[in-house]
Amino acid sequence: MAKSKKNRGILIIVENLPVPFDTRVWQEATTLAANGYTVSVICPKGKGYMAEEEILEGVHIFRHDMPEEGNGAIGYLREYSTALREEIRLAKKIYKTIGFDVIHGCNPPDDIYLVANKFKKYGVKYVFDHHDICPELFEAKFGTKGLLKKLMYQSQVFMERQTYKHCTFAFVTNESYRKIAIERGKMNPDKVIVLRSGPKLERMKIQPPKEAVKKGKKYMVGYLGVIGQQEGIEYILEAAKYCKEELNRNDIFWGIVGGGPHVDALKKQCTDMGLDDCVEFTGRVSDEKLLDYLNTADVCVNSDTYNAMNDKSTMNKILEYMALAKPIVQFELTEGHYSAGEASLYAEQNNARDMADKIISLLENPEKRKKMGEYGYNRVVNELSWEHTSKALLEGYEKFFMGEFND
Repeated sequence: MAKSKKNRGILIIVENLPVPFDTRVWQEATTLAANGYTVSVICPKGKGYMAEEEILEGVHIFRHDMPEEGNGAIGYLREYSTALREEIRLAKKIYKTIGFDVIHGCNPPDDIYLVANKFKKYGVKYVFDHHDICPELFEAKFGTKGLLKKLMYQSQVFMERQTYKHCTFAFVTNESYRKIAIERGKMNPDKVIVLRSGPKLERMKIQPPKEAVKKGKKYMVGYLGVIGQQEGIEYILEAAKYCKEELNRNDIFWGIVGGGPHVDALKKQCTDMGLDDCVEFTGRVSDEKLLDYLNTADVCVNSDTYNAMNDKSTMNKILEYMALAKPIVQFELTEGHYSAGEASLYAEQNNARDMADKIISLLENPEKRKKMGEYGYNRVVNELSWEHTSKALLEGYEKFFMGEFND
């Protein structure tokens, strides 16, 4: 007999970001809670989210300490071994005090099934929420040269295979990931559900620009995202230098919004390149300041490097730009092109000068910017907002609790 929703417990585990800061996880958690599920979340502590336990919007949140994010293979291993130990500890506590029927694991990394295995004897099932393709992510961040890195890369491939082996069904962010689940993960196609990370329109509000943000410049190029090694922010700096020094465009302000482990290195690079007068790194900011910057931007940019990871991944920033009706410039990437369509111009892969030229072409064509922004906004409103994409989440769990995914 199927359980009523109020007796259906879901424990979501996310390792790399705290909630509510992790937008996809928080939207999933609050949507499930609003639809009658008992939802708990285990996540790391992070800037602004340091409480060990709290209840927000009906979601029970449990946070744990984490070492600083590693920029090398050893740091990577230390970070995730610490998280795994804390997740097991907190999951035992939650099972005793709140209970759950499902562990919903959000990667990276692909080791959360090990937590779920501890509860398998109690009938708890594992659901995999595939955010990032970890073998490709590891390769993009660290490479595979050297024995240790080769071994760690191979461990990522093994863990991904094991994750799919142990999950009852899976949510994936796009069709590229669905193909990986079926071909590499050997999943039954009927048990792989595409759940796109659409933005909530009530969060991404279109507002009047604030000219003070531009620091006296005529135009602004905006960027939003985690500042890591694989985001290609170096290309933005190269584009800014090309515009300033070779095109004599001193009228452009470049606002880079977001925090991450690579910020300090990029700030130094920015200074060394003589760009401090036209480039700003804001660090992690409130939603209010984020919206001030993006609503003021004339063009938004996605600098993700072309590699196997980024080509197959859907980036939240693209949909958030579109929700604010912003024209976009990005490198030609499979999933980035699918998401943005005519809302974006596509530069030659990993070519900062071509990216800069396309940005300039848009800055000088306000009518084209307006048309592209309207296309992107309508695509989000009619197809890709969380209001639409979240239906896959609810339908997936309804099928699961009705027994449709039984082996």
